[in-house]
Amino acid sequence: MAHIPLSEGMAGPRGPMMYRPETAKPLSELAEILLRGESTLTRAERELIGTFVSSENECQYCQTIHGALAAHYMGGDVELVCQVKANFSIAAISEKLKSLLVIAGKVRQGGNYVTTENIEQARAQGTTDLEIHDTVLIAANFCMMNRYVDGLAAWTPDDPDFYRQRAAMLAEQGYIGSARRH
Repeated sequence: MAHIPLSEGMAGPRGPMMYRPETAKPLSELAEILLRGESTLTRAERELIGTFVSSENECQYCQTIHGALAAHYMGGDVELVCQVKANFSIAAISEKLKSLLVIAGKVRQGGNYVTTENIEQARAQGTTDLEIHDTVLIAANFCMMNRYVDGLAAWTPDDPDFYRQRAAMLAEQGYIGSARRH
């Protein structure tokens, strides 16, 4: 049960966003830019960054919905999502993405944990400054959203089909389009 009265049937951040709708627009716009906007990182890679951070933060809703979305973008590869969450260093992903996940993991601990060495290792894998910037912002945004969802005890469905269906809708409509649908 949520800690404050939230709209029934609104999972994850949608319930809190409906409680304070003026926050929904900027939060949805940020997600749209970071996860679906122009980038040299694929949508799947960006969703994997968010999934990893959410998994490390133990946010069941966020790791499940964004993992389902990453799998959707990768043709249904749920196993790869599970590998990234369990131990990305041995997952079948690029060295570049692994270096970005190191940075994302450090941001999750606290921004000051990111070191010059982490950045140099990412650059050695061909990572651009924009990709580093966006990884840090994706990780920071997911930390905020994880705490938003869990801090208010927002509804987190147990049904895996819910997440697959919602992921397909997000992939088609995006974060802004799905925020308009209540």
